[in-house]
Amino acid sequence: METQTCILSTPIGAIEITGTEAGIRAISFLDDPAPASETIPPELADCVRQLEEYFAGTRTEFTLELDPEGTPFERRVWAHLLDIPYGQTRTYMQIAEALGDPKAIRAVGRANGRNPLAIVVPCHRVIGSNGDLVGYGGGLWRKEWLLAHEGRPVQQALF
Repeated sequence: METQTCILSTPIGAIEITGTEAGIRAISFLDDPAPASETIPPELADCVRQLEEYFAGTRTEFTLELDPEGTPFERRVWAHLLDIPYGQTRTYMQIAEALGDPKAIRAVGRANGRNPLAIVVPCHRVIGSNGDLVGYGGGLWRKEWLLAHEGRPVQQALF
């Protein structure tokens, strides 16, 4: 299967989408500005459309075939992230407990940080136990933007 890639411009910067006929492999924020792709490969067109709807405020759930690479534990964590409703958050501890191992909180954090499918697998909805925004590969400012976009008030710690 041939891997396809495209760039999508969003309110929080350029996003690179990678996938094959089997599904979407990665959705990643780009640190450097990049122009949007003029041509969208057919394998990625539905993902582009759904992300555009999300940013327009007309989509709250994604219905895409996903094909991320990860360990069995990472895949379990990512599957659980898909169950966090739009506009809500969970803590790393809540996810570890839901997976049946409260001691796995750091492993959950690592798996969350390795999530290759930003936004669609909503790792931005995972926060610290004290309610602080912590650990987002796209930058905390993007995490804050995404949560505010979903209607969740965000309050950063002042000190």
